[in-house]
Amino acid sequence: MQLAFTPLAEQDLEAIADYIANDNPTRALSFVRELRARCQRIAASPVSYRLRPELSDGIRSCVHGRYVIFFESSPDVVLIVRILHSARDLPAAFSQDAE
Repeated sequence: MQLAFTPLAEQDLEAIADYIANDNPTRALSFVRELRARCQRIAASPVSYRLRPELSDGIRSCVHGRYVIFFESSPDVVLIVRILHSARDLPAAFSQDAE
């Protein structure tokens, strides 16, 4: 199955890397690689992850460390929508995205 990232998800990855790089640039690179690898594993079996109807129709999520990967899937593609820290107000983040 094909894997794609929204522009917001790409921005999320950059922000995560920048934040971690303030303390440990090497770890920032390895953590973003881990997140991308997790996204590849999601694409292999997207329906095995939890649906999140409280956020949006068709959204699923996968936790990686303190971050949550949100995605949509169709028969041909898994679209990574956002990658957010779990301490964030997730419903608010999704309602802002819809505006």
